[in-house]
Amino acid sequence: YKPVVIIGNLAYVSGHGPVLPDGSMITGRAGDDLDLEGAKVAARQVGLAILATLRAQLGSLDRVKRVIKTLGMVNSTPDFVEQPAVINGFSDLIVEVFGDRGRHARAAVGMATLPRGQSVEIEMIVEVRE
Repeated sequence: YKPVVIIGNLAYVSGHGPVLPDGSMITGRAGDDLDLEGAKVAARQVGLAILATLRAQLGSLDRVKRVIKTLGMVNSTPDFVEQPAVINGFSDLIVEVFGDRGRHARAAVGMATLPRGQSVEIEMIVEVRE
């Protein structure tokens, strides 16, 4: 798979997890191992990972014209219902970086599990400049 596929002026960013600078990943389930704040930190970390990928693939974040859509998946217990609040950790970062160009449509859903036990996974579609 590729971390980013560009078709025309759209970049489809593959799902990313909350990778830390040392290469480890934030793991655990919201509502069990992580409280809301801990899960939001994980979502923000996913945002940092995605921004790093975009910069590497595009050469510069200045090529991002608009963030269009995100899908946020939260590894959570059946009774945890704050998935949108968790993904705010990601969305708030994207708006911090891109301003109004970062305001996006999104979905935030709960999952019974995610790959390698990661706590959050997010994918994104962005409009890019040539």
